[in-house]
Amino acid sequence: MLIRKLGYSALTASLLLLSGCEGGVLDPKGQVGIDEKYLIVVATVLMLLVVIPVIGMTLYFAWRYREGREQEIYDPKWAHSTKIEVVVWLIPIVIIAILGTLTWYSTQKLDPYKALEHDHKPITIQVVSLNWKWLFIYPEQGIATVNEVVFPKDVPVEFKITSDTTMNSFFIPQLGSQIYSMAGMTTRVNLIANEAGQFDGISANYSGAGFTGMKFNAIAKPSEQAFDEWVLAVKHSPAILTDERYAQLALPSENNPVDYFGSVESELFNHVVMQFMGTMDHHEQSEHSAQMHMQAED
Repeated sequence: MLIRKLGYSALTASLLLLSGCEGGVLDPKGQVGIDEKYLIVVATVLMLLVVIPVIGMTLYFAWRYREGREQEIYDPKWAHSTKIEVVVWLIPIVIIAILGTLTWYSTQKLDPYKALEHDHKPITIQVVSLNWKWLFIYPEQGIATVNEVVFPKDVPVEFKITSDTTMNSFFIPQLGSQIYSMAGMTTRVNLIANEAGQFDGISANYSGAGFTGMKFNAIAKPSEQAFDEWVLAVKHSPAILTDERYAQLALPSENNPVDYFGSVESELFNHVVMQFMGTMDHHEQSEHSAQMHMQAED
């Protein structure tokens, strides 16, 4: 009866603890996030196989051989124990081998640059981190948004990311992998949402005074048709994101509201990346230009 009550208590405590994980990495809504959660849980359990017994034995020995308990004198006579040596060496080696294999496999599988295997053609979204807001450019749809990114569920999304200022980090915790944004170069991350809904997007790297307000909404539409309807609605916005309008947008500002641009300069993203090339020598510029051309073809 006592064991059953303890079991119910443990279950209740676990549910209460997990309820605080809503909206984070332990509440994934996409396949990449699910795979990463599995990796976190397995790695944690494997490490607890060592941590929990060590903590338990430490407390037990401290209690049993405490001062004042004279009938439990700890006075070992041996200098070596093969059994203890086997336990303290073999178990950690096995766990490290399993963790190493799991890490190698997951590193290959969850490479953020690796395209997701799916029947649907991926959507490309270009991302620019600014002070202190996020700009999303849809090159295929010819639109742009600020602090809101929208895509259909069950369709892979390839994010191409750069920065107009200091290094930042693009992160949608419920969908998976964060990736850094850096001026003068392009990074990538491939994600997918398995459920429709709105997810929190954040900056995961401190970037100055307005960092705390540098958040965005990531919205997964229930179907491609719903996504197309949203695109059409954005196209009705009279605002046009030209190079001149971008220069105004790039000025530092905090807690920016969501904004839409019905049209966008076709090469704006490349212009943002290439604006920092003046600090490179001719050879570096040639190599980077070739890289940008290959990325554009991809």
